Amino acid sequence: MLKDILSISGHSGLFKLIAQSSKGIIVESLETHQKMPVYFTSKVSALEDIAIFTEDEEVPLEQIFEKIYKMENKQQTTVTSKSSNDEIKEYFSDILPAYDKERVYVSDMKKVLKWYNILLEQNMLNFDAAKKEAEKKESKKAEKSEEKSEPKETKAKAPAKKAAKSTAEKAEAKPKKTAAKKAAKKDE
Repeated sequence: MLKDILSISGHSGLFKLIAQSSKGIIVESLETHQKMPVYFTSKVSALEDIAIFTEDEEVPLEQIFEKIYKMENKQQTTVTSKSSNDEIKEYFSDILPAYDKERVYVSDMKKVLKWYNILLEQNMLNFDAAKKEAEKKESKKAEKSEEKSEPKETKAKAPAKKAAKSTAEKAEAKPKKTAAKKAAKKDE
């Protein structure tokens, strides 16, 4: 769901990865739909790689978006990035009560709320489809692991040896031909 959605330092909003070039990447703004190049010198973060610190672990951004989605009943957040810091902290503690208050700043919380609203506006938050997709991936992984555990038929290695011999024979034959050609040239 968050695959190919990027945050770019120095640019507001979110971007979708369109293509890669030799000097960077091409992105499209989710809000304005304008395409622009982003060079390798820019700091780019994929939303699927971002997590929020808690006292025990790191919680992926997708799980936080899902909690907001359920809490807000599939609507925009009641608290926005322009709300007061106290309101934002209170709202965030409702979403993620164990967030690390020393390492998660209000600016981080504002970004999460803004990103959630942008993704919701663009109809990119579909957690039901994401769960079905994850289940399909799990079943495919299970099938692959079953296939790997089954013994496969072993192929005869004799043809490979013959190929190796024929290659060795060719290598031996070539020097003989060149030596014979040199001798013939000397005779002329």
